[in-house]
Amino acid sequence: MAETDTNYPQPQEYFLQPGYIYVPRTPTLISTVLGSCVAVCIWDRKKEYGGMNHFLYPSTRDSAKSTAQYGNVSTKALVEFFLDDGCNPKNLEAQIFGGAFLPDGPERSAEVSRENVNMARTMLQKSKVRVVSEDVGGSKGRKLVYNSLSNEVLIIRVDTIRKSDWYPYEGKRR
Repeated sequence: MAETDTNYPQPQEYFLQPGYIYVPRTPTLISTVLGSCVAVCIWDRKKEYGGMNHFLYPSTRDSAKSTAQYGNVSTKALVEFFLDDGCNPKNLEAQIFGGAFLPDGPERSAEVSRENVNMARTMLQKSKVRVVSEDVGGSKGRKLVYNSLSNEVLIIRVDTIRKSDWYPYEGKRR
């Protein structure tokens, strides 16, 4: 039996639903599934922790609908979580994922996908957060696992996103 290094924090696991933001203060493997949606991961290089959002639509101007389902709201809020914690924008870096055009998706899927990616870029630029990597577009969905302690990301591109890919997991996932 292998020994576990007790000095190294063991990460928790968290599944991020669409329309939510998660910024853990303990090491966490944050996973999600993306089609035309976009996820933004932000990492503070100095404080060494990260968080992620997952939004479905690019923007809303209606304050009654101002939720994390919209990229302009979600990405701004994600950045503000870090700033409210005393992070310096110069120490923040972002990664953008998703925005696929799914041929089997709704009619406006391609347009929404592009707008979602552009909204993430725009909001990060306005907040002066540097984008260090992207894996966006294409015609495949993505399964994403983000390590909030190391800022590492695992991406698995998939042809279809099945109901069993969503938490709570049901059925076969192979």
